[in-house]
Amino acid sequence: MKLKIAVLPGDGIGPEVTKQAVAILKVIGEVYHHSFEFEEALVGAIAIDKTNDPLPEATLELCKKSDAVLFGAIGDPKYDNNPDAKVRPEQGLLKLRKELGLFANIRPIKAFDSLIEKSPLKTSIIEGTNMVIYRELTGGIYFGERKLSDDGTTASDLCEYSQFEIERIAHLAFKAAQTRNKRVTLVDKANVLETSRLWRRVVTQLAKEYPDVTLDFLFVDNAAMQMILNPRQFDVILTENMFGDIISDEGSVIGGSIGLLASASVGNENALFEPIHGSYPQAKGKNIANPIAAILCAAMLLEHFGLKEEAKAIHKAVEQSLENNIVTPDLNSVRSFGTDYVGSVIANYILNTDDSNYVNYENIRIGKSIII
Repeated sequence: MKLKIAVLPGDGIGPEVTKQAVAILKVIGEVYHHSFEFEEALVGAIAIDKTNDPLPEATLELCKKSDAVLFGAIGDPKYDNNPDAKVRPEQGLLKLRKELGLFANIRPIKAFDSLIEKSPLKTSIIEGTNMVIYRELTGGIYFGERKLSDDGTTASDLCEYSQFEIERIAHLAFKAAQTRNKRVTLVDKANVLETSRLWRRVVTQLAKEYPDVTLDFLFVDNAAMQMILNPRQFDVILTENMFGDIISDEGSVIGGSIGLLASASVGNENALFEPIHGSYPQAKGKNIANPIAAILCAAMLLEHFGLKEEAKAIHKAVEQSLENNIVTPDLNSVRSFGTDYVGSVIANYILNTDDSNYVNYENIRIGKSIII
């Protein structure tokens, strides 16, 4: 397969982790005889600094003519800590989602067996957790009309949804459930919000088209609690933009590190793959950022194009790295490895599947050996 991939490293640790994802895709191309073409472009704070635009037109055009977008992270303290900034890094990502029609954000959340003890939650609670969140991405309060009174003392944000916007992501969630454990949980606030009541009506009606899937409902406050009390109960969560943003970040604690979670943002014609951890500016340039989320984004990209065997190879290599404790400081503060090293180990495992049993991972763990 031949794919053109737009690479948007962005800010903070984005360039460091995206570099590893690109390296893994190059290895996959080599092993499985695919041709992946990569082209980089600016987005976020670095784009503002150079062009005064968080999403330059050249970047947008590159993304539109590419088969997929591999995204790093956006955000910088000089903008994040300045509420008066008129041009902000996140405006670039929001515009990109809108321009590419990326209406569905897909976030898998899994408890890795080898990392159970790293989670702040009890093993008995999180063991076996395997859910996916389908978050509507181009509607709701993030894209609604904003108002600020002339005297700056009163503000409002409009949350608005149409039946069409709800139906198109709900179909994706139900289809995903059909390949999993056949359960969809709609998370809303239908006891208070009119938009949530519309979501319930539309999704309830649409569920009749999927008789093999069970549909249930949770208010978002209860859902937030249930994700901590019993995350195993969830299969596919379907929700609106802001609620999905919040609960998917909450779900990151299940795996032990937000540096493990990948996401896909898809539309009818375009797809973007992005780790959910953000720019983490405190770690920029220190070679300590966890590259696994970005690498798993590469796996999601491959899955999106039907390359399931190739994606499985990445997942297997990641799990091998985790099992052998070849991880960054967020997962092991006593003995850890750098971003580049973890990426190279995962790449090596993909390259050397047949003879991987001969690699002395015990020596690697204690620093007596390296992988070339």
